[in-house]
Amino acid sequence: MLKTLFPTLARFRLAVQIAMLFFTVYGSVIVGHYAAEKITGSLPALSCAYDQENAAYCILIPTQHQIHHRIGEGIVRAQQITFQLVVPLLITIATFFAFFFVIGKAFCGWVCPLGTLQELIAKVGRRFGIGLRRMEAGDLGEVKRVRPVKWLLLVGLVFLLPLLTGLGVTPHSLGNPYCDICPSRVATTLLTGNTEQLALATNDGIGFTLGAIADMLIGFMLVGALAMRQPFCRICPLLSFNAMFQRLSPMRLVKAQHSACDKCSICTESCPMDIPEISKQHGRKAYNEDCTLCGRCVEYCPQDDVIKLKWGPWALFSSSREYYKNKVKGELPDGTVKPIKFVRGAAKGGEANA
Repeated sequence: MLKTLFPTLARFRLAVQIAMLFFTVYGSVIVGHYAAEKITGSLPALSCAYDQENAAYCILIPTQHQIHHRIGEGIVRAQQITFQLVVPLLITIATFFAFFFVIGKAFCGWVCPLGTLQELIAKVGRRFGIGLRRMEAGDLGEVKRVRPVKWLLLVGLVFLLPLLTGLGVTPHSLGNPYCDICPSRVATTLLTGNTEQLALATNDGIGFTLGAIADMLIGFMLVGALAMRQPFCRICPLLSFNAMFQRLSPMRLVKAQHSACDKCSICTESCPMDIPEISKQHGRKAYNEDCTLCGRCVEYCPQDDVIKLKWGPWALFSSSREYYKNKVKGELPDGTVKPIKFVRGAAKGGEANA
């Protein structure tokens, strides 16, 4: 039945992505606002807390709030480190692990609404023949130069500044700085018809600056996604947050050693994150920090059972030569599809009328 409804893994993932996009943006319309608040306070995907109609919240907002309001302010008041200070943060992290254990980093590749939007925009770009801009994946390439950015954002904006704000070192408006610049805050609220998050705060210099950065990032993402796959995912601190714990989830990518890998590199070409390790390494080293477990490398590996998407001892999906041959008939590894040519179609129509 599954093969009948979804002939490829990519189509099945797209169906899940679309369903989760509606759930994480409009979910409370279905389950109600009260139930939406109870579903989770720490979903490991960019489901924005500013969206008043969603059914789940991103873990980064409660993490920032707990560090800001619990840890920082607690130290300032010189209170004894008790359950009041530690337990809320532990509950947030424990909730995260409860969800993360099930599908691990696949939250980035299958659930995150911002990731889904970028993929849909990229499909539009490929359909209209917009040239694909790939990031260099060599030893000194752009991919490895960009990787530290997401860690700097995680440490600086998610952990450090909220703590300093709680300690009274930095202004209150820096209490949750990452959420103030996160493009998901703008994108998902716009999908609900709410334009408030686009507005800039004119009465607060810091708030104005953070809001301007958010608008710049959403513009960069919307335009960049037409020509580059997953532009924001490459610097997303939630990806690095998930990467910290990727070995703790039974959901993982497994790659066996194969002699053809030195000459192929199709899996890196198919990877939306341009990860070079997937084609050059095997075993644990092939499962890189940038991986979102989207499964494209498994789909486009032309060798039987070389790359597998596994949950514990069970292989959920394995590479197959036959699958690869059928897959490339409709879409090339880099996402290229047959473009829509309006001009040629119009010309044919004119000739027919003549």
